[in-house]
Amino acid sequence: MIGLLYLSLKHLLYHRVQTTILTLSIAVAMVLPAASKMLISRYQQNLTARADNTPLIAGAKGNRFELALTALYFRQSSLATISYSEYERARDKHPGVVVPLNCRFTARDYPIVGVGFEYFRERGLKPIDGTLPLQMGDVVLGKNVAEALQLRTGDALFSDQKEIYDISKPPALKMHITGVLGESRSADDDAVFVDIKTIWILEGIAHGHGDVKKIDNPKMLLGKTEETVVVSPAYIEYNEITPENIASYHIHGDSSTLPLTAFLVWPKDDKAATILKGDINLETDYQMVVPRAVIDDLMAVVFRIKTVFDTLSAVLAASTILLTILVILLNMRIRAREIETLHKIGCSRFAVGGLYVFELVAILAMSVALAALVTTVVSTVLPDLIRMV
Repeated sequence: MIGLLYLSLKHLLYHRVQTTILTLSIAVAMVLPAASKMLISRYQQNLTARADNTPLIAGAKGNRFELALTALYFRQSSLATISYSEYERARDKHPGVVVPLNCRFTARDYPIVGVGFEYFRERGLKPIDGTLPLQMGDVVLGKNVAEALQLRTGDALFSDQKEIYDISKPPALKMHITGVLGESRSADDDAVFVDIKTIWILEGIAHGHGDVKKIDNPKMLLGKTEETVVVSPAYIEYNEITPENIASYHIHGDSSTLPLTAFLVWPKDDKAATILKGDINLETDYQMVVPRAVIDDLMAVVFRIKTVFDTLSAVLAASTILLTILVILLNMRIRAREIETLHKIGCSRFAVGGLYVFELVAILAMSVALAALVTTVVSTVLPDLIRMV
């Protein structure tokens, strides 16, 4: 038995090119279905876990998938905004925790997420260094953001300016980093969190500037009465909030119309959730969705697509098996003289057959090991690469 195993390994090593091609072919047929199953299972767990931690989401009417993914993962969205008054109405009328959210801006291509302080409590987010934002212009970084940008408490981070050449748009805001959040293994690790009022500075609705009474250039004054002074957008605003100028920041317009991407709701109980959904969906121009239901529908589509890939994988596996059988048959014909020699020196048909069996088992063992290694690497590394992109 040991002699047959030795001869089999020697033959495989001698014909290493043939052995490598056959091993890779079988391994690929194993990797595709196994890796796809592991990846989809991992994404499903991550998606459903975050959706389960967010009972309700309210936002503008439109694509409910886009609304859920935008509110859960802070993706840039084409959905319209909702007014701050809708958040206030839900907060005052219904029991539970209601959190405003605006994620329409970025800093170094990472989403700037304006939220209420209740968000950190409901998500279980705590800073491992520093504190949560204490005032306008303060920012706390997700763990991955801090590591990628090599920033820490006490550093500064500028927001990305959407309209670089439009002087009527607010300038990039220099924000002060007050802390870094602990790892949550969720979208929160890749976000920059600020107070909701900071977002309105980025929107251009709130701003601060010097004393308008001291403006010397008359071109900077568009109008002036005893109660009001209207300055030109070209008048340079502050791009950093400091203890000296924070008192000069103010909101233009009605605060009830301030824009939000959405608001998140953790209702008191199932009854409160049902009443709130009916109130929002029937009596307003907005919509309220249940993230878990949206994610389940989304995964149903993914599984239908996966069925197609499973079918293709089955076809690939069948073709690989046929290819392996063909290679074995051709190999037997090529090795006819070798087999004859083995018979002449006293090897039985059982021994010759065992030689082929050992070779096939060795190839299958190497294919399984390689497939397991590649599947593990893909399922571990690929999700992180996709998230980085």
